[in-house]
This record gives sequence, structure tokens and C-alpha cells, in this order.
Amino acid sequence: MGTSQRIRDPLHDLIKFDEEPFESMLWEVIQTAPYQRLRRIKQLAFSEFVYPGATHTRFAHSIGVFHTARQLMQIVERDLEKVDRWKADRARVSIAAALLHDVGHGPFSHAFETVCEELQLSTTKHEERSASIIRNTEIGEILEKHQDRDFKIDVASLIAAGGPTDVYSSVVSSQFDADRLDYMRRDRLMTGTQHSEIDYTWLVENLKIARLRSGIDDEPTDDIETFVLDQKAYYAAETYVLGLFQLYPTVFYHKATRCMEAIFTQLLMRIGTLVKDDDYDNIGLPKGHPIISFFRNPESLENFLELDDTTFWGAMSQLCSAPDECVSQLAGRLASRNLWKTFDLRLTIEKRLQGCEPDAVERTIANAQDEILAWSTDNSANVPRAVLSSTKRDPYKVTPISASPLNKVFIESGDELVELREISPVVRAAKTYRLNRVYYADEDNEALRQIEKITESCIREQENGTV
Repeated sequence: MGTSQRIRDPLHDLIKFDEEPFESMLWEVIQTAPYQRLRRIKQLAFSEFVYPGATHTRFAHSIGVFHTARQLMQIVERDLEKVDRWKADRARVSIAAALLHDVGHGPFSHAFETVCEELQLSTTKHEERSASIIRNTEIGEILEKHQDRDFKIDVASLIAAGGPTDVYSSVVSSQFDADRLDYMRRDRLMTGTQHSEIDYTWLVENLKIARLRSGIDDEPTDDIETFVLDQKAYYAAETYVLGLFQLYPTVFYHKATRCMEAIFTQLLMRIGTLVKDDDYDNIGLPKGHPIISFFRNPESLENFLELDDTTFWGAMSQLCSAPDECVSQLAGRLASRNLWKTFDLRLTIEKRLQGCEPDAVERTIANAQDEILAWSTDNSANVPRAVLSSTKRDPYKVTPISASPLNKVFIESGDELVELREISPVVRAAKTYRLNRVYYADEDNEALRQIEKITESCIREQENGTV
């Protein structure tokens, strides 16, 4: 038997790890170097440059996800024990996966993944990195020692799967999972935003397990157990879906945050290109620096684990003095928060093309982006003169009819179980949030003129029906 351990958390207050062997094992996992590395990776990457309080880490979030997953699993146990369908072994796998789900995040989180994808480095998704770390480091050794080899493999596989296969895995990854239930409350708390508040206590109080018919291409298969919410939590469920959705434009997709991410991405891509060309002298870092070592051999798990936010901030003064003009300029912008200016391409085009079909608007935006990128490529000597930033977020992920009910939010309405989107006009009416921005240097008046000129030309082509 181990010793009870406690962590004081700003969101959950007291998070306790019990003395029993399983939670003692998880506490041992937390003490490993790969897990402690999460203390040096901020949960919201560059959001602190907009919201100064947003300095919380992947470590704090992961502990919170474990705590939330344990609460959700208690509901699973309560309801499934009544019908003799409770599987304690599956529950342990999921709770361990909840604790470890983010262990594969790189520095500055999703911005780092973007760089790996752009440079076509293998194993770019953090879920895949997490699975590899669980299988091949001391974390896996601890899991294997206290459980068995299958347990380690099952935990890694659950994280890498990217979606739920049963009610146990839905606690870790689904449309209503421990990850979202922690980060949307934690990020709201730490940024100080007044958007996106949810009634977590009422949601959990009205959460239960029910059996639903599952099927593939309209062919029924076995019933499946999934989370459902009582009718009493209908409005709380609406608030949950819309609250999560609101975090994206207000926090995650804030124009200044996305600008910092864009600068960081361009900086890393330039460093990666110089490493690929064996042009180490122009980077400004020693050849053995962890950043260079990673780009020389991105397949190395050891090289990856040497990277965190502090690795880059610690190298910033050297990067600012790099002989390469692109590296030095971009690093200088990050170090001094000297942001690029923002041209809102989508807002400009949507405003001018009010009343046009959505496809026409999207086509105009796509054409403008292509032309702006082409101009920047042809007219940039060092630092790109126009950098595109595009993304989207659905308020509620609409899945195909054949998809598992595990990835949907259900409301108990009388004797029926109805998907939230089917009965909520608010959720159903919420449209996909899209952003298309162009970043350029404040002093580059010619770049702004070209961006405006290209945008105007694409708008007129659409208005004249020549697109």
C-alpha cells in the first residue's frame, strides 16, 4: 500500500490520490521526467500575451483531467454495477489514459504540431507521441511493473485511437469528456474571461448511463452503453456546447494569440529549413542545442522530450542575434511582443458579398488567399511579407448516421433518448465559426496595399460573375 497524496488545484480545490495500489502507481507515474516535463509547457501556449493570467500548464490540466475522469467513472460504476456490467479493468485503463493523454504535447502545443506537419516530419500528432512515450519510457515501465504489459499497450492504444469505442474510453475522448470538462473551465478561470461558464455540478448530478442501439450503415448491431443527461439538464447541456464553442473566438483564436503562433511557426520552419540544408552557423545556436538536435532527427523520442517552452525562451536571446535575418527578426518579434498587423480577409469579403451564396463567399476567400500567398512568395526576400491564418470550429460535431452514439450528447426525454442537436434549436442554429486572416508587418505599407488590392479584385470578379 502506498501513501495518500494530495494536490491543491485552483479549479478542483483538493485532488487526492488514494493509498490503494492503482492510484499509488499513478502518483509514481507523475514523478517521472516525461510527466514532469508538462510543467514546462503552458496549456494555452501564447495566450498569456493576451490574458496575462493564462500561465497554467499541461501538467495542471492533466491532473485535472484525471480528477474529472475519476468522477465520471464513478457514475459509470454506479450504473453498470446495478446490471452486473461493470468492468474495473477497463475503467483503470481509461483513468490512466486520462492522466497521460497530453504527455506527448510539444512546446507551445498545437503550434508545434503545425510546424511538424508543414515540414513533413513523421508522427506529428500529440496523441501518437503520447502513445510512444507510454510504450517506450519509464512511464511504461511503471505501468508494466504494477499492472502488466497489456495494460501499458491498452493505455497507449486508447490515447492513439482518437475516438471512443466504449463508455469507458468516452470518458477520455468524446464530445462530452473529461478533457473538455477540465480545460473549458480551467481556461476560463485562468484567462479571466466571463464567457463560457457551465454548470458542471448540475451536469454531473444529472448524468447517467443508458443503453442505445448502435449500428453500421443502418444495420443494427449490439446495444451500447453511453452517457446521457436527464431532461432537467437540457439547458445546462446547451450551455456546455455553446460555452465550449465561445472559447474559440474569444480565447483560442484571438487575433494576437494567432499572430504569435504564426510568428513562432515561421521561426521554427526557418530553423528547420536551415538544419535540413546543414546551415547551422546562421541559426545562432550551438550544433548540439536541443532545437537543432530535434530537427536533425525528429524520430528520436529522446530529442523530442528535450523540448519544452523553456527550451525556446532560453534560446531566444541567441536566436535574436542569429546571422540569418529571418531567424533574428522573427525571434525579436516574439521576445518583444512586436506583433504583425491583422487584415481580416473573411470579414472584409463577407461584408462586401452580403446576400451572395455561401459557396461564392468561400470561393472568393480561397482565391484571395491563393493570390496573396503567391504575391508574398514572389516578393519576400527573407521574412514572409504576408502570412495566412485560417481555421474553423464547429459548435457541435455532426457525425454520420453510422457513427457511434458514444460521440454524441443525448438527452433523456420521457422514455426516449434524443440527441441534443435534434431538440435544441439554439445548438442546431449555431453556425461553424471560420476565420481567415492575413498578417503583415506594420511598416510594410506596400504589403497592405497589395493585400487590399488582391482582395478587392477577387470581390469584383465575384460581383461581375467572372469567377
